[in-house]
Amino acid sequence: MTTDIEIAQKCRLKPIDEVAGVLNIACDELELYGKYKAKLTDKIWDRVKDNKDGKLILVTAINPTPAGEGKTTTTVGLGQAMSRIGKNAVIALREPSLGPVMGVKGGAAGGGYSQVVPMEDINLHFTGDMHAITSANNLLSAAIDNHIQQGNKLNIDPRQIVWKRAMDMNDRALRNIVVGLGGKANGFPREDGFNITVASEVMAILCLSSGLNDLKNRLGSIIIGYTYQGSPVTAKDLGVAGAMTVLLKDAIKPNLVQTLENTPALMHGGPFANIAHGCNSVMATRLALKLCDYVITEAGFGADLGAEKFFDIKCRCAGLKPDAAVLVATIRALKFNGGVKKDALNAENVEALKRGIVNLQKHVENIKKFGVPVIIAINHFHTDTENEIKYVEDFCKDMNIEVSFSEVFSKGGHGGADLAEKLVRLTDKEPSHFQPLYDVNLTIKEKISIITKEIYGGKDVLYTGSAEKSIKKIEEMGMDKLPICMAKTQYSLSDNPALLGRPQGFDITVRELKLSAGAGFIVAVTGEIMTMPGLPRIPSAEKIDIDENGVITGLF
Repeated sequence: MTTDIEIAQKCRLKPIDEVAGVLNIACDELELYGKYKAKLTDKIWDRVKDNKDGKLILVTAINPTPAGEGKTTTTVGLGQAMSRIGKNAVIALREPSLGPVMGVKGGAAGGGYSQVVPMEDINLHFTGDMHAITSANNLLSAAIDNHIQQGNKLNIDPRQIVWKRAMDMNDRALRNIVVGLGGKANGFPREDGFNITVASEVMAILCLSSGLNDLKNRLGSIIIGYTYQGSPVTAKDLGVAGAMTVLLKDAIKPNLVQTLENTPALMHGGPFANIAHGCNSVMATRLALKLCDYVITEAGFGADLGAEKFFDIKCRCAGLKPDAAVLVATIRALKFNGGVKKDALNAENVEALKRGIVNLQKHVENIKKFGVPVIIAINHFHTDTENEIKYVEDFCKDMNIEVSFSEVFSKGGHGGADLAEKLVRLTDKEPSHFQPLYDVNLTIKEKISIITKEIYGGKDVLYTGSAEKSIKKIEEMGMDKLPICMAKTQYSLSDNPALLGRPQGFDITVRELKLSAGAGFIVAVTGEIMTMPGLPRIPSAEKIDIDENGVITGLF
């Protein structure tokens, strides 16, 4: 069987200036990173900002399972399919993080015959955006410890520093550390820790910024900790917001690449959806809307995380109005939600499908709560039986939801033509009545309660003593009128990854709240979610290699 990387290495890429030409982007509006990658300059926005927006399509999914759903593959394949049926489309994706690439997930640029290329570059260093974000994050960390070492004029309480260092790699040993050891010359000893880069507030800020000035203002608003008197201290107070912006001056520019079928793709930013807001950058999405008739974008993990945050955080922040949502699932994943073990998913099991399809049903209901039309894309496997397919078709018909069985993994854009045509008809006949789920002026607890009950299907929210103190602190600072960014397991609608399907009557426990003042949201940490993942027993890195000719293997 041909691997994803082998498929990608055999494809015929077009020079990136030719891909840009499809979108009427001129050569002097590109900053080239070799033959097949480029950044888009500010010149383009100034030229196209008054163009009519295209239609914005969100691709989301059911809760992820070990069986796989193929959300990014569907996003890429759908973009290719739109081109095949004569529509002018652009894909807008996030950049992969090195942590999952070297950890458990492998590459994150689609799969099979629906990939974004050059996939090796994209999955590794790409255009250096992740490294720039890491550097900006750690400049701020260095400035904090240096300020304390040099006399601490801001009166920062080392016990109340909330800013952490960052690294774009899964490394559980760095979750909790002590810095400043080794004597007076090496700083003031204190507890610290690392987040993975995609969980850094700098990443969220980059993705939500509208431009360079907005980026600098947001970076300056980052709260790094508090004084002995309890007053917040910001990056601006430390005088490094300008230098952080300088480090990000290129990273803020969207990246242009292409799919296996040469469909244009903007890849920019990469926050996780289980610990951040899970969407690509506002700048890339806004620009894509001005360049084409259809923008196919995605949000991370299941619709309970990525889609909810796309609607309530990104769309609210950027003034976006999505026209439709594509909800991705597989029959295998639905059977897993129905209690079938991973090694038994190939066998027909309609009864398990009946038990597990309620997960799909709940996500459909949730998307409708935002007033957005939805279509279901079933990523088709050869093990899907006629009885199982018919059951899904009948179930969707009863919900009055269009369904398409997609084969974009094995057939590329051709395998998604039915999905593309049905999507176009949906957006033509059913207007979007988009609205966020909640009013940001509600209390923090009211907003969390609405998300818990309406999106997760939970009964109540429990708060630890630490969380209660954080809420009171945020309210006293007058920063409580912000959207909520839930940090929750992606594997369940609840905060317990073992509760599959459509759990009901459960409570959500909020153990910590973090104010991301620069990003403009409040993070509510639930369950056992970690902002620095660890490597699995056998990490993907052990399978990745390169030969004497520079050919990479095992990346995916």
